[in-house]
Amino acid sequence: MKLKYQIIIDEIKSKILSGDYRVGEQIPTESSLQEKYQVSRHTVRKAILELANDGYLRSEKGSGTYVSNQYQSKTSGKSNSKTIGVITTYISDYIFPSIIRGIEGRLNVEDYSLLLASTNNDVEQEKKALEMMLSFGVDGLIVEPTKSNLYNPNIAYYLSFKEQEVPFIMVNAYYEELEVPFFCLDDVQSSYLATNELISKGHTQIGLIAKMDDLQGKFRMKGYIKALGEAKLRFQAEHVFSYTTETKLDLNRNLKTFLDENLENMTAIVCYNDEVALEVVNVCRQLTISIPEKLSIIGQDNSYIAKNANIKLTTLTHPQEQMGHDAADWIIKKIQGKKDVQNENYYQPQIIEGETVKDLKAEAEGRLL
Repeated sequence: MKLKYQIIIDEIKSKILSGDYRVGEQIPTESSLQEKYQVSRHTVRKAILELANDGYLRSEKGSGTYVSNQYQSKTSGKSNSKTIGVITTYISDYIFPSIIRGIEGRLNVEDYSLLLASTNNDVEQEKKALEMMLSFGVDGLIVEPTKSNLYNPNIAYYLSFKEQEVPFIMVNAYYEELEVPFFCLDDVQSSYLATNELISKGHTQIGLIAKMDDLQGKFRMKGYIKALGEAKLRFQAEHVFSYTTETKLDLNRNLKTFLDENLENMTAIVCYNDEVALEVVNVCRQLTISIPEKLSIIGQDNSYIAKNANIKLTTLTHPQEQMGHDAADWIIKKIQGKKDVQNENYYQPQIIEGETVKDLKAEAEGRLL
């Protein structure tokens, strides 16, 4: 449990870093803070003293306490080397080590330091990561957004970076409510190609598994719907299985229910990513559903887990390390003051054929011969 003075420190610091309290602005009086937090004057003064020592506040005798930005010089003055903040949803899982490796490789060339944080796709953890980056005074920031398909309560922190003219770029997704540079896979095209691959092999009853709290999930659903429409195939809501960061914990059990209810009328599934595709493979083994004879599966992202799986998954490419390298290169160019930098990039995916898609068309033609 937090001490009362620490609660006051954390909340005032958050208001300063998010821009609610601006530099030079007077904060509420000691008596107002006493009343708000229901604490003694001693507790309030202890919190203010610590914030002043850390460079967030300055007190003027007989006038009051004001917001300071000395905390930035306390951190940025440590070294001539630039420090770039990197916030990703995960660090050691899935495609993220490759993205971080790409960032690190480019920053190392310029002798820039890297300050790394992850959010576990949780907005409260994202808030803490952003506050850490602002407190440290990073020279630039690379962010993979948290729950990018939902309203984000941390927008004020990103606006603080803008106001302080700290360059930042988003990778993999972006917040649609912000005008922000981004480097992303063309997720619409990725699912479009995946669905078309199945259609070209004679599949007409195609399911989709989509993660709907991330923007990638929304766009990948869009590509799936686009491909069905062009092929004059009916969109069937019952063939769409959606999940979120929280419900992912029950993915195995829920997939079993989904397949039990739909397998008779479904021959293939476009999966949100390789991780989900391999979970479908796992569920199929548990239910003794043969792949691809009974069910064809396509993943997305060409991740290391797909490359190391005991089944060769049909999937689509993702730039991973290149994306990280390019995002770091963008940050470096912005810090160097270069104007002609590309602020948006959609990397184009390509199919990687595996052994998890059955060619129904070839099989039908073979029977006719």
